[in-house]
Amino acid sequence: MEKVPMTAGGYAALDAELRKLKTTDRPAVIQAIAEAREHGDLSENAEYHAARERQSFIEGRIKEIEGLIARADVIDPLKVAGDTIKFGATVRLVDEDTEEEKTFQIVGEVEADVEHGKLNIRSPLARALIGKTEGDVVEVMTPGGGRSYEVLKVDYV
Repeated sequence: MEKVPMTAGGYAALDAELRKLKTTDRPAVIQAIAEAREHGDLSENAEYHAARERQSFIEGRIKEIEGLIARADVIDPLKVAGDTIKFGATVRLVDEDTEEEKTFQIVGEVEADVEHGKLNIRSPLARALIGKTEGDVVEVMTPGGGRSYEVLKVDYV
């Protein structure tokens, strides 16, 4: 079984989602199914079918999260801190073409969210950044073409 790297924050978010699914969402959908059954003929009962579909989604997501948590390899960025970029590093970059600055934390695939500054460790940019230090220039091939970034700052928070 392959370990799933993630930060402590990513693990906590998954754990919170799992608790919510089990303690709030699952009981609510069971109640909705029971109420829909009381309305009679199940073959033409849209509420019943919608509730069953929601239940299927919830149960699937619970199993998925339980599997991820079981395989989690929680990495504390502070314990791997240093001058070079590694998993968990928060990196401030400047695009050499547009002079636009961006900040990303390199995280596991499960918690990646580029819009919120969480960069998947398996992404081309993250792979190019691994092992680099402040002042290094990184060339990356993206779907939009080649990009060049300079590493301005590396933090482990």
